[in-house]
Amino acid sequence: NLNGIILYLHGGGYVSGGMNYAKGFGTILACQNNIPVCCVAYRLAPENKFPAALTDAFNAYCYLLQNGYQPENIILCGESAGGGLVYALALKLKEEGLDMPCGIIAISPWSNLTLTGKSYDINIENDPSMTKKRLKFYSDCYTDKAELPLVSPLFGNLENLPPSLIFVGGSEILLSDSEELHKKLISCGCRSTLYISPDMWHVYLIYNLKEFEEDYKKINAFIKEVLNDG
Repeated sequence: NLNGIILYLHGGGYVSGGMNYAKGFGTILACQNNIPVCCVAYRLAPENKFPAALTDAFNAYCYLLQNGYQPENIILCGESAGGGLVYALALKLKEEGLDMPCGIIAISPWSNLTLTGKSYDINIENDPSMTKKRLKFYSDCYTDKAELPLVSPLFGNLENLPPSLIFVGGSEILLSDSEELHKKLISCGCRSTLYISPDMWHVYLIYNLKEFEEDYKKINAFIKEVLNDG
């Protein structure tokens, strides 16, 4: 089926996660949306620092192109670090003069590794899953240039990126990363929709809980829409 595919980049702060982890949510995406999902086990830090993860993501996109998929049939999806990485990949594709995928789905994307969002302070008590200290450790493992756009896509030129669908929990310390990314996408003339789930934790969607069936329906509608547009 070359009518559409999701290229999925897993989370884990660039230091953890792998094929077993990726296949967990990748399988949910595939089943919920009746679409093939290509999960990428990109190289991890600290052994493989930036740009290793981005290089692997870029090569995976090129692999899909070489195997007959058109850019307008490819949707990027990622959560947490993988959510930042899908935007870094889009910026890299632009840099290399390659055609964009038809859409981006990001769940709690880590788009700013300099850790300057307001929610790091506002939600410090509300988010048991994540701390600024741990994120700083992950960021330092991955790079000593956290401000680079290909590391923190929030600082990149986001013009001409495909439509985005972003989900984030209202209680997570990474809330600002999604809010600011969404705002910047809009200001760069891109289509972006942001859903904030009140009181929810980091990457809440990957647990496939019944309460979030509506969010999966939104993903399904977005996939159909961007594939048909392409």
